[in-house]
Amino acid sequence: MLACLLAALLAGADRSPPNVVLIISDDQGWTDYGFMGHPRVKTPHLDKLAAESRLFTRGYVTSSLCCPSLSAILTGRYPHQTRITGNEPPTPAGIAKGTRYRDPGFLAQVRRLNGFLQEQPRIPALLAAKGYRSFQAGKWWGGSFATGGFTDGMSHGDPLRGGRHGDEGLEIGRKTLEPVTRFMDKCQADRAPFFVWYAPMLPHTPHNPPPRFVDPQREGASSLPQAKYLAMCGWFDETCGQLLRHLDDKGLRENTIVVYVTDNGWIQDSAGPGYRSDSKQSQYDGGLRTPIMVRWPGKVKAARIEKPVSSIDIAPTILRAVGIPAPDSLAGIDLLDDGKVSSRGPVMGACFLHDAVDIEKPSASWTYRWMVDGDYKRILPNDKIVTKANKPGRGLGPELYKITSDPFEETNLSAMEINRASRMDAVLADWWTP
Repeated sequence: MLACLLAALLAGADRSPPNVVLIISDDQGWTDYGFMGHPRVKTPHLDKLAAESRLFTRGYVTSSLCCPSLSAILTGRYPHQTRITGNEPPTPAGIAKGTRYRDPGFLAQVRRLNGFLQEQPRIPALLAAKGYRSFQAGKWWGGSFATGGFTDGMSHGDPLRGGRHGDEGLEIGRKTLEPVTRFMDKCQADRAPFFVWYAPMLPHTPHNPPPRFVDPQREGASSLPQAKYLAMCGWFDETCGQLLRHLDDKGLRENTIVVYVTDNGWIQDSAGPGYRSDSKQSQYDGGLRTPIMVRWPGKVKAARIEKPVSSIDIAPTILRAVGIPAPDSLAGIDLLDDGKVSSRGPVMGACFLHDAVDIEKPSASWTYRWMVDGDYKRILPNDKIVTKANKPGRGLGPELYKITSDPFEETNLSAMEINRASRMDAVLADWWTP
């Protein structure tokens, strides 16, 4: 009788929905991890996570700017579909940027953007139908956490109290992990499955890591700004280790899916605290590429996969894993389905201006469309916006790179591979013609 009862209890535990923890790095280059081969960055906790995960080394975000990238991760839809393309709406004429968050016209546009998000399928809102509680912590552009469909969170989003891109949520990781761990503990006590959005503003500026991370980086770094950035990667890794250790300590490891991605890339400018023009906000892999990993002990076999995939695939992967059908409007695939991964078509995306020109028209703000298909990457500029005066990178006009042998995009093959370029242009046009 006791054996039967124990078996029933174990079977019930197996049927309990898995928890989900989504870790999102903020402004981190795709090379800047130990498991990606960086010679000096120390990321032991993420290295361990990678070794235990289904790791996609050639992941891409949909856009190289945080707000549209994050919204695509949350919704499983491209920025031009959601109309969330920039970090902020245009500043009204005659209004100084420093005062725009006190301008009624500007704030009306911010509310409109938040409304766009509420119209979309969102991971936490879809999970709520199956009894999940959800928690937002860290970088967040959607106003209140409730806009994203979260049941709980840290960001209030009130512009009159400093709400912009995360407000109180930006303390997570840098100051404390307690709001997230407290939430998980409460859900565990209530036997409620949970979803956590852990998106600390790390390694994002300000690059002010504790000295214990900076000192080992000083020797060998090209400058103090570079040493500080590399140290920030180590600091972020430590917080990930603390979060993952909490899952272990609470016995949650086996029934928790951990997903990792970054919002956009970063290449440190050695001359100062900013980023190089071929990274964040650019059309290059320095701004777009990211490792993507999925860990689910006992359910997902660890593997290192070189197939290009997209952050747009994260939403359908999570939903299918917990037993929720993905809405037809989602553009991605299930990353845990070998067949879907092997047959996945090109990875697409677009880059946009930091401040939208017209929040109702994504076509007004795009700077580049791009795609990665196997060994090759194609980039098409918006000639109405991209000029010699403002183009970051390697010259005007379309670009084509054999990205597997030229990962830093140094040799433009457009003039030598005309037929290939033409075929890729047609695919991009079918995907989105602004």
